[in-house]
Amino acid sequence: MGQLIRFGVSIESKLLTDFDKLINKKKYANRSEAIRDLIRNELVGTKWESGSEETIGTITLVYNHEIRDLSDKLTHLQHNYHGNILSTLHIHLDEHNCLEVLVVKGRGDKVKKIADELIGTKGVKHGKLTMTTTGKELV
Repeated sequence: MGQLIRFGVSIESKLLTDFDKLINKKKYANRSEAIRDLIRNELVGTKWESGSEETIGTITLVYNHEIRDLSDKLTHLQHNYHGNILSTLHIHLDEHNCLEVLVVKGRGDKVKKIADELIGTKGVKHGKLTMTTTGKELV
């Protein structure tokens, strides 16, 4: 960990009250920890949106496995990106619907492309990409 630096922040009282409520709800030890997390979150988002940084994330898909050829299409797409897909989890939600979670790693633009292709496949009911950092550059 680097040197800690103290700095002041001017903030409206209502905003600070709301922030303190959020801090308590999320069980932060203090305002400093919460502010550090907010800053890290913005830095991580900026890095992966640039497209050139190595990132890691999850792609979550919900789909009806009974739709003709959908499972085969999704599997085929995943095989196209076997170097970026580190792991998958497949859960049967009910007799018709499945949940699939893929852990992906690579440049931000490549991971976004993979997610867009999978989520955009006809028959996928819902999909979401959640990106984060490999943590190498965070303190």
